[in-house]
Parts: sequence; C-alpha cells; structure tokens
Amino acid sequence: MGASNLSSPAHFPYSLRTLSILSNSRHALSLSFNSLPNPTAIFLSASIKHRSLAKHRRRGLAVSALQKLSETHSVAVSSDSDGNFPSNSGVYAIYDSGGDLQFVGITRNLAASVLAHRKSLPELCCAVKVAVVEDPDKTALTEAWKAWLQEHIAATGKVPPGNEPGNSTWVKRAPRKKSDLRLTPGRHVQLTVPLEDLVDRLVKENKVVAFIKGSRSAPLCGFSQRVVAILENQGVDYETVDVLDEEYNFGLRETLKNYSNWPTFPQIFVNGELVGGCDILTSMYEKGELAGMLK
Repeated sequence: MGASNLSSPAHFPYSLRTLSILSNSRHALSLSFNSLPNPTAIFLSASIKHRSLAKHRRRGLAVSALQKLSETHSVAVSSDSDGNFPSNSGVYAIYDSGGDLQFVGITRNLAASVLAHRKSLPELCCAVKVAVVEDPDKTALTEAWKAWLQEHIAATGKVPPGNEPGNSTWVKRAPRKKSDLRLTPGRHVQLTVPLEDLVDRLVKENKVVAFIKGSRSAPLCGFSQRVVAILENQGVDYETVDVLDEEYNFGLRETLKNYSNWPTFPQIFVNGELVGGCDILTSMYEKGELAGMLK
C-alpha cells in the first residue's frame, strides 16, 4: 500500500460487486465533486454523516454511489503536482507512463502515499486516480478498494502487478523476526553434553544473547518486552532464548542462575559476558553507553 496505508485484504472475490457502504436509514451517503487548482484533478468525496438529504442538496451535494475507476479523472504525478492531492483518507490507483494500472491502494493520507510512491517508484508512478472518503472506517475503505480493483479485473481479466499475492514492490512488509534458539532437541531426549556447557557455548559463540520470558515476537513479561525493544532499537543482531520453554529448554532457569550467578530474568550477555538484566540494560541505553558496547 505504501506510506500511511491500511493493509489490503490478501484474498478477495473476483466477481464485480456493487459497493454498499451504508444501509442504516438514519444516515445518508453523500458524494461531492471538488475541483482542485488543476482542472483535470477532480476528486470524489464520500462522507457518511447524520444529515438529511435536503441539507445535502442545499450544499450542492449529489446522492450517488462510489464513482467508478473508469469514470475518475487521472492526474499526472510530478513534483509540481504534490500540492494537488488531498491529505484525506481514500482509495487511489497508480498508472505507469504507458497508462497501465500498476497498483490500487487505500490510505489514511492520499497526499503522503502518492508522494511516497513517486519517490520510491518514479518510473512506475506517473499518473494517479483518487477518491476521497471522509470520516471512513476500515470497512468503508476496504469496500472502496475492492470496488475499484474488481472493476479493473472485470475489464482486463487480470490483477494489477502491485496487487498480486506476494508482491513487495508496492507493499513494504516488515522483515520476519528471527526464531528463538532452543538448547535441546526435546525434554525427553538424553543430552550428551551438560546443559551448562550448552549455555556457555551459546553465549560465547554469539555476540548478543538475551535469555527472556517468552519469545522475541511475544515477550511474556514487561521486562523482557523492554529488553527486546531496546535491542531492536539498537539494530544489533541478537539471539533470544525462552527460559519458560519447558519442552526444549527444560531446566534452563536453574542452570542459568548457577552459570551467571544472577537470580532473575531476563539476562543479557554480550561477547560472552553477563551485562545484567532489564534495569542495567535500560540504564546503559538511556546514558548512551549501550551503543558503544554493542559495536
């Protein structure tokens, strides 16, 4: 989706479906067309508010459905057009220099998303169509996105390249976090090496090792969560071991207490030496001492 975007659904029905945003009789769906300084830049504004239709008409608003992708005017994307895009939430479609649709996205800030695409993919981001949805919820935005995407699929028989499953050109996904280390093959497997020796080998063969409660993706205590956040912030390559894993790290807590002579968890080792727990790591981080030690 690009900057400031909501996540697009991974799967969707390819049959063309009429967009239905509102069915409550107490509300009214209002649409308006607002011309920006560029006469070709006409943006659709959809708002769901507690207003009567008469009030809508007094303001010159027309009651209709979401404007079709094919009926929406495109605007050239350049450094001169940055100010022409609204910062509202909405749906947008990006076209390349040949006029081929590359990507359909939804966002909480149209201007920011278009600008981000122009900077990161200037060769593919040459023109854009946008539809502004005022006061939207995620469902309304998703339905607008589906309507435009399904219209394109119905007309061409194919999904825009940027919306194909697994595409990472337009949608930037967070890198997958490393898995936590396991010291044993299982609780009921007889070890040929004492567990303390495995701990010793682990901390000496890895620059940074954090023994925490839970996993790095789901710490199970506030102190462990703080340690993971600090190490992530430092951008250091580090390993984590879940001391609560009774299946693959059985007996680790008592073994580690004896090895480090430190009674609590988490425990952080750097270059084979115990640094301490969350409080010490936090203090070093706040004083700016941690970055130098981790280099």
